[in-house]
Amino acid sequence: MNDRQLTSDVELLIDRLGPLPEPAAKPVIIVVSGLPYSGKSYFCRQLAGRLPLPIIESDAMRQTLSPTPDYSKGENDRLFRACHNLIDSLLRRGVSAIFDATNLMERHREQLYRIAGRTGARLIVVRVEAPPEVIRQRLAMRQEGLDPNDKSEADWETYERMRANAQRINRNHFAVDTSRDIGPAIDKIVREVNR
Repeated sequence: MNDRQLTSDVELLIDRLGPLPEPAAKPVIIVVSGLPYSGKSYFCRQLAGRLPLPIIESDAMRQTLSPTPDYSKGENDRLFRACHNLIDSLLRRGVSAIFDATNLMERHREQLYRIAGRTGARLIVVRVEAPPEVIRQRLAMRQEGLDPNDKSEADWETYERMRANAQRINRNHFAVDTSRDIGPAIDKIVREVNR
């Protein structure tokens, strides 16, 4: 991907975010990690209800860049390069954000750690999880089209494949089980952001 394409992609993604919050002296990037249907997007929406931060949701951003996604390596590389550059650009302007993506591999998360370090942003990492039986129920609901906010196209096979490759987070992080009340975890993260 050339620089002109990357710039164009980042501009498209910024437009997708809508109005941005006021810049802060010390911006925050909240990196949310978890398997498909673990409840990442729901968690991020609830968190954004308490913190007026834009959500960079990889599934929605993918559809912005590739209206008929094929999930190829090239498409993934384009998507995450654009998302990472968008995050870097926002943080440099003092704009905090929430990044909602699987972020299952440590080498992928390390890119986000470096962006936070380079921009002087505070980094908050959140691992979202749910028991497999809850994941199956959520997948069944998706197939019935019960959640209009659901942008994922993952299925059980995708979940199993990704679960086999998920790596432990090597940084301090919050762990949230979305099959339980997420309110206390959101309270802790809001306090951490406002600290």
